[in-house]
Amino acid sequence: MQASQQAPVAERREDLMRAAAAFSASAEQAASSGEIEQSARDILRSLDCERRAGSVGPQVMQLIKPRN
Repeated sequence: MQASQQAPVAERREDLMRAAAAFSASAEQAASSGEIEQSARDILRSLDCERRAGSVGPQVMQLIKPRN
């Protein structure tokens, strides 16, 4: 991957992790207020952001897959 392409990938990953942290904080606040359903939704959103952050950029299997 070229250096010019690495920066946007790293920025996207950081954006997703910041969003995950924000959803996590929101979930904690909602849970302490007794809003269990909102807390659950925010936890799921946080986990989704973390999952997407892990899949940003090229995947190892795509790099080593043999060409036909």
